[in-house]
Amino acid sequence: MYGRIYSDPFYQRPRENSAYMTNDIRIVIADDHPIVRRGLVQVIQDDPLLKIIAEADDGEAALARIEELIPQIAVLDVDMPKLDGFGVAREIHKRRLPVEVVFLTIHGEEDLFHAAMDMGAKGYILKESAAIEIIKGLRAIAAGQYYVTPSLTPYLLHRRSRAQKFKQTQPNLNDLTPTERRILQMVADQKSSKEIAAELFIHYRTVENHRANICQKLGLRGHNALLKYAIQHKSEL
Repeated sequence: MYGRIYSDPFYQRPRENSAYMTNDIRIVIADDHPIVRRGLVQVIQDDPLLKIIAEADDGEAALARIEELIPQIAVLDVDMPKLDGFGVAREIHKRRLPVEVVFLTIHGEEDLFHAAMDMGAKGYILKESAAIEIIKGLRAIAAGQYYVTPSLTPYLLHRRSRAQKFKQTQPNLNDLTPTERRILQMVADQKSSKEIAAELFIHYRTVENHRANICQKLGLRGHNALLKYAIQHKSEL
């Protein structure tokens, strides 16, 4: 297991509830190919705002360095021994580490791209153009933006189109009748079916039927699912 930490007398590991801040963009880079890794390290270190604080040649070492040093950005090769880049990213998310992930890979397949973005990656850079793109990508991600190798831009368009179609097919409040929306609003106010029936001058069973119809239209299942949905969408009612 290789995991090198760069010595810096001014660097301190961020602590919980600490006001410690630095203007440097702190980076951990992980790639099992030493030539690729060293080349990227050299390119990144030429930028005065980018600071590599550790590097690793396998996923387990990378995760250990990331958890120990809490960089702003982790640059991860997708294919690594012991734990691949996706596995490292899942652990970062599972452990709720405040670290942005950039995948570095030879794979330009659309399914892998979507898998990476679905797990919350902020960047996806192909190795063939990494030396040229890495600085721009890291700066963009540090500024809160996404960065994808330009040749993969069509995947972003497909992704956006897919998301829009999915949203259109999902049940929403527009599928409810005015009466159902009113009842849902009263549910959001945490009124019982009997209280709703009394206020609307309808039978208790009628309210229960409306509630069942609302749940069916919105695809809600489980105890208190309707109440939770109503509270979450109260401002839209």
